[in-house]
Amino acid sequence: DAFPPYPPSFGDRHFLGTDVTGRDILARLVYGFRLAMAFAVILLVCNYVIGIALGCAMGFWGGAFDLLFQRIIEIWSNVPFLYVIMIVASVIVPNFWTLVIAMVVFGWMGMTWYMRTSTYKEKAREYVAAARALGASNTRIVFVHILPNTISIIVTFIPFSVATGVTALTALDYLGFGLPPPTPSWGELLA
Repeated sequence: DAFPPYPPSFGDRHFLGTDVTGRDILARLVYGFRLAMAFAVILLVCNYVIGIALGCAMGFWGGAFDLLFQRIIEIWSNVPFLYVIMIVASVIVPNFWTLVIAMVVFGWMGMTWYMRTSTYKEKAREYVAAARALGASNTRIVFVHILPNTISIIVTFIPFSVATGVTALTALDYLGFGLPPPTPSWGELLA
């Protein structure tokens, strides 16, 4: 018998063949899909929790609070993400959670801007003034009135956020700054 990689075969049940160490490519693709989707969904939830909370707070309170966080976001968004990942990868071997944390640290800003804008717009509507006149607390106004009316923005960006998470993990793995071998990831398979 020849040494791996083996070509695709229905008899050996290696439908896409094997890699150089004899591992099934199809199984690695499926496991890599599971890993990428888990990464993307966890990243989505973390980014949305931070982005929605901070964006609503900025839009609702405005003023100095809004200006302060605008400057913080502008400064933080100009930090080169790839360099930070390269530095982290040179200091420690990145794992799933390290990459999630690194991506969350840099990924929450996009949703923050959208929620800030939506909250400003919704805050100026008559139903918020009516709720305030009826004695509704700020918490009730945000959670009962403003957030339900901004849900369309949140839902609209979910598929794009998932695709961004999958692409980011795949790109980092392809460049060698992602999950360590032999973790089956799409980027490692692509490389």
